[in-house]
Amino acid sequence: MFKQTIAALLESRSNGGNGHASEKKQTPASTIYKVFIVEDDEFLGSVLKRTLEKISDAQVHLFKTPEECLNNLHLNPDVVSIDYYLPGMNGLEMMEKIRNYNNSINCIIVSGQEKVDIVLELYKKGAVDYIMKDDSAVANLENSVRKIFDNLRLRKQVEILQEQIIDRNKYSKIVGNSPSILKVLKMIQKVENNSIMVLISGESGTGKELVARAIHYGSPRNRKPFVTVNMGAIPADLIESELFGHEKGAFTDARERRIGKFEEASEGTIFLDEIGEMDLFLQTKILRVLQEKEVTRIGSNKAIKLDVRVIAATNKNLSQEVKEGRFREDLFYRLQGFLIHLPPLRERGEDIIILSKSFLNTFCKENNMQAASISKEAIKMLLEYPWPGNVREIKAVIERAALLCENGTITTEDIVFANS
Repeated sequence: MFKQTIAALLESRSNGGNGHASEKKQTPASTIYKVFIVEDDEFLGSVLKRTLEKISDAQVHLFKTPEECLNNLHLNPDVVSIDYYLPGMNGLEMMEKIRNYNNSINCIIVSGQEKVDIVLELYKKGAVDYIMKDDSAVANLENSVRKIFDNLRLRKQVEILQEQIIDRNKYSKIVGNSPSILKVLKMIQKVENNSIMVLISGESGTGKELVARAIHYGSPRNRKPFVTVNMGAIPADLIESELFGHEKGAFTDARERRIGKFEEASEGTIFLDEIGEMDLFLQTKILRVLQEKEVTRIGSNKAIKLDVRVIAATNKNLSQEVKEGRFREDLFYRLQGFLIHLPPLRERGEDIIILSKSFLNTFCKENNMQAASISKEAIKMLLEYPWPGNVREIKAVIERAALLCENGTITTEDIVFANS
């Protein structure tokens, strides 16, 4: 009777009698869900496969034995329909193997047995549904798979929304709400949980080190060192020793072994600020370190393996530097694992007001001064100024104005720009 009912249902669907029969359509590859059916009854397996293939977004694979299915788990199915009575392994044993491989796989058990204790054990071990082999089995399996697909779509939508949400408390030191700065925060979120190399570009004073720190302290490496090296501030004859270290006696003043900045940043992050200031000789050395992931101290022949995340920053147009022969092209491409560009302050609109008030409040608190405000005329003046020194300059201007102002209000007379 069971097979007769299924045969009738199959014939009805092939003639267009089911409302879902015409539903199958082309969908983007990213929305396809894989369904495995494990059924040793060839006829029933064929019916189940043809039924589930009519569901939009479904890619269905049929297996006759548990071994065939288990050997194909690397295809990462979303749903597995398992006949409880299978040769050499029952449904519970197979489900445990599947969930040990990946416990996010949704397992449905299809069975003709009705023992309550077995059903309860199946649910306890992680089955998302239990379907009796009766006249409604095919329809019930189809409905169960549809519900799982709906949940998977909903979960994906939630993940997308979570990616779009920015935790402002987490990035509280990066002040501003302009679209350009929110874009920077979203990029930090995307890159902070992996070890891809990051290049931060932007004019001087835009906050490149602040972004580098945000990436490090939001990453799994946050309990390890964050080491900053200003490549333009170290004398050329010392920078190789500073970065890679040296052994005792390696040169005249090498009275003891010194650990370089790359080793110092072990398991953490090294921030190479103003990397565009390096000469071509050092660029060659840096490129080798990035490629080989190892350093050799001056005076030693022993290479030291590195586990360090590299974040670099520059206020130069490195592409132009490459064209003019001042920067190695291979190093330029190596650094651009993930590029984050910081906008200049003049392009951030009302972030100028937000930053001004933030710096003013912080300065007053740190110096035990009465809270101050900024007049409308002064705000207009701040908005119209081009800020060539960016965030670093606005901080200095506001702190000076806080000391000059009277009666707790900053006016236009208290604001002094560096180029005025």
